Amino acid sequence: MRRATESPRRSRGECIRASFRHAGICAAIVACFGCGTQHPPIASQTSPVAAGQAKEVDSTRIINADKEPGNWMTYGRTYNEQRFSPLKQITDGNVQKLSLAWYYDLDTRRGQEATPLVLDGVMYFTTAWSKVISLDAASGARRWEYDPKVPPEWAVNACCDVVNRGVAAWKEKVFVGTLDGRLIALDASTGKPVWETLTIDPKMRYAITGAPRVVKGKVIIGNGGAEMGVRGYVSAYDAETGNLAWRFYTVPGDPSKPFESPILEKAAKTWSGEWWKNGGGGTVWDAMAYDPQLDLLYIGSGNADPWARKIRNPQVEDNLLAASIIALRPDTGEYVWHYQENPGDEWDYDSAEQIILADVRIDGQLRQVLLHAPKNGFFYVIDRATGKLLSAKPYTRVTWATGIDPQTGRPVESPEAKYEGSDKPSVVSPGPAGAHSWQPASYSPDTGLVYFPVLEAGFAYKSTEHFIHNTLAWNTGMDLVAAGMPQEPNIKKAILGSIKGHLTAWDPVKQIEVWRADRPGPWNGGALSTAGNLVFEGTGYGQFEAFRANTGEKIWSASTQSGITAGPISYTVNGEQYIAILVGWGGVLPLAAGEVALQSPRLNNIPRMLTFKLGGKASLPPAPEVKPQVFTPPRATAGPATVKKGEELYQRYCSGCHGDVAVSGGVLPDLRYSGALANQHWLSIVRDGMLRPGGMVGFSKELSQQDAEAIRAYVIFRATQSLAESPETHK
Repeated sequence: MRRATESPRRSRGECIRASFRHAGICAAIVACFGCGTQHPPIASQTSPVAAGQAKEVDSTRIINADKEPGNWMTYGRTYNEQRFSPLKQITDGNVQKLSLAWYYDLDTRRGQEATPLVLDGVMYFTTAWSKVISLDAASGARRWEYDPKVPPEWAVNACCDVVNRGVAAWKEKVFVGTLDGRLIALDASTGKPVWETLTIDPKMRYAITGAPRVVKGKVIIGNGGAEMGVRGYVSAYDAETGNLAWRFYTVPGDPSKPFESPILEKAAKTWSGEWWKNGGGGTVWDAMAYDPQLDLLYIGSGNADPWARKIRNPQVEDNLLAASIIALRPDTGEYVWHYQENPGDEWDYDSAEQIILADVRIDGQLRQVLLHAPKNGFFYVIDRATGKLLSAKPYTRVTWATGIDPQTGRPVESPEAKYEGSDKPSVVSPGPAGAHSWQPASYSPDTGLVYFPVLEAGFAYKSTEHFIHNTLAWNTGMDLVAAGMPQEPNIKKAILGSIKGHLTAWDPVKQIEVWRADRPGPWNGGALSTAGNLVFEGTGYGQFEAFRANTGEKIWSASTQSGITAGPISYTVNGEQYIAILVGWGGVLPLAAGEVALQSPRLNNIPRMLTFKLGGKASLPPAPEVKPQVFTPPRATAGPATVKKGEELYQRYCSGCHGDVAVSGGVLPDLRYSGALANQHWLSIVRDGMLRPGGMVGFSKELSQQDAEAIRAYVIFRATQSLAESPETHK
């Protein structure tokens, strides 16, 4: 076991940047405010150690990954993204002997979502702020670390935390997409940059959080930013040079200009108004898979934007190719087919969640299928050669539609789910966080089941009366005040009581749930299945657990001291099997959902790479005590009109980072406790960017001094309200 003991020498400028990012301006403010981390930085692991160089990764190795089950060479282990490990040294018969082998402390307290790669005994993974780390996979000893130095103020362009989901490997390089839109090739042995290219227009609010894939020598990368007013696309770059090979747009551009492909000319007929002025959305921010036999690359596109479809389209249209599965030729980016899961979506139902390829027997015939459990609550089985829908059934509570028409493939929308033009919100399930989000799913060919975390929560949808496109806020078209958590105790209790999560084992052929593991909180980690009849998943309440894959019986767990959202992997070094998981609480729900996120117990956020093996001898140090905070709001002096205005502005500009109705979900500071509420720092922070080096930009371009004071008044009101509701538990 190795743990943090010392920091590498840094320049004065680096130290200043680090202190801003991880400690803020002063203790009083940092404890309570800013989009940076709430804790001081953890020292780096050890001095670099000598390690053998991994063999080069290429198409042959990845296609034949099952012949090297001890490696994890691409994001989903194989091109089919099944996340199933053929390793079976660790089984349901001996998993009780699984214990910590080593851990590695990270230097950022933000969310951690990466899947590590392991190549010939060497581990590569990313952390928040798009940093890359390489370790000896058997000992956890550091080989190298790389910091792309993402400008901290770019955090305002990331809807869902400053996370990163991993690297790709090819030949002697590893590739990372950075939050600020760069694609960087690193030397796998040293971590030194080989080439770098900008994949976005830097004047637009794009952000990369997804892991690249490499197919036939091309690095495939998408981006996010639909709610920020961008146009979605996926790009391919030459792995050797970084030159752009092709780009495929998922939303048509300005129709007065030539269309980039014939499918976009067709798609433009399903949009109306001047959608291109606000981008249109449809971003390819996560899901990709590749079928070498069919030579098809599959991508999932995000929601159209704004969410309220009558705002983006005067006429209700399908809005191709948003919220779709799209098949492309990886050599050229040529369009082959698409299946749109949510035509004319208005609930933020991305199709960018993980795509799994499998061969399954349906009605006695072996079929090449694509399996998909997107946000909208339906589990889809699609012929991956043609894009034809084979079946779709709800895997959780769904109220926005009564079903999917098997003939047309279109959803049968529920009239009560259509909220535009209504004076009252429509409560619809699932909500915009989705019934299943980006957290990895796993398909086991041994059991024929798909394992994935499910989030059970609705949302109160109501379109805003006067939509204005903002450059520093989300542009959903939603009335976020109407969507905020009600503070009437009985109503709030009922809502929170209905929100939960579970790990499901789903039979994609029979389209039924076989077993589930209930969770007290809604936001949990991804899944791994193995040939040892095991399924592993981490939870938002700080447990890493193993279940029998066929029955769902929980047979092992270990405390991780922090919430988990990432997916685990398994690998071997010197014939010994390991299970690894990156821990660290974060992502969109812990940032934006307020009290919903607090359904998971509040823990210190101590991000680490944890690696387990049979008979491991390591142990984590005692977890620091979660110190209670005390409400000490200044006296409320603002009138109801000012507080109401402040609520609207807070929900639009602040809730995405600091939580719904001024309640933090446990990643970033809870402003109700802020010492800045009572002093001059408030305006310096909110308008002038005093905490810009920590990721908290100044909003002076869009918020006047009066606006900032109104937000302060609302937060003071909420702090006073919270203290009065339960003074003994809000300390």
